[in-house]
Amino acid sequence: MPVTADLAQPGILQPLPPLGRSLTFRLAGADPRAALLRLRDTFEADWGVVGLGLPLVQALDQHVAGLRAFPALDGVGCSAPSTQQALWILLRGDDRSTLFERSAQLVALLADALVLDNSQDTFRYRDNRDLTGYEDGTENPHDEAAVEAALMAEGAGRQGSSFVAVQRWIHDLTRFRGFPAAQRDATIGRRIEDNEEIEDAPESAHVKRSAQESFTPEAYMVRHSMPWDNGLQQGTEFIAFGESSDRFENVLRRMLGHEDNIVDALFSFSQPVTGGYYWCPPRLDQRLDLQALAL
Repeated sequence: MPVTADLAQPGILQPLPPLGRSLTFRLAGADPRAALLRLRDTFEADWGVVGLGLPLVQALDQHVAGLRAFPALDGVGCSAPSTQQALWILLRGDDRSTLFERSAQLVALLADALVLDNSQDTFRYRDNRDLTGYEDGTENPHDEAAVEAALMAEGAGRQGSSFVAVQRWIHDLTRFRGFPAAQRDATIGRRIEDNEEIEDAPESAHVKRSAQESFTPEAYMVRHSMPWDNGLQQGTEFIAFGESSDRFENVLRRMLGHEDNIVDALFSFSQPVTGGYYWCPPRLDQRLDLQALAL
């Protein structure tokens, strides 16, 4: 049997790149089969990651077990909207020129069937920190644990695939920086100077709300969140890969207070404005493997 990691799109398990671009596409009305075949034959492994949304799979009259639309969820004084689209592409790169050129190529390649709906440039901030200054992705699994958490282990056309949750968060950094230092630490649940968890942090601390090992089953994911800034607004493009969307959704529901009415303190200065689930197909002979979609 092939090694699961070898069948995955490489960008799922690779470290964060210096730069990224998160693209979402909506259906344009034409049959998307030809566009997807062009994408399959053009998209190189080192370009990034491709994810297919439920609207696109349904337009193909196909079914991917476990793929669903992102749910719009509410909590006490907070919400997580759904902006589900047909296709998501994460471009990875070292310079903006390359991202610009590949974006233009993809837009032209897909134009008759899939139209670019949204684009967000992202970047690696300092040593993998969020714009709040706190380290991000500290609890990410590594090596075989990452493979187990992020990738489907079996199934023709499915082994090596992954489900990804994509959420764009807008931070009110002025508000956050106005918190006393102790409150900032308590909001995140870690001390900024050494990244150590605060044992007596309040139950609303983000670290406690999202502790992946505290769920049954455990909710470990491979997170590739990256900051973004357009000069007027800033935040995080939250990207999390899992062998099932259940892992992410269980965490999100707890953050919203669905379990115990305790809302994640992250919502005190940040708000998600997008939400989508996508299935990231495996690769076969260095190309996207779309056999699960009869392509």
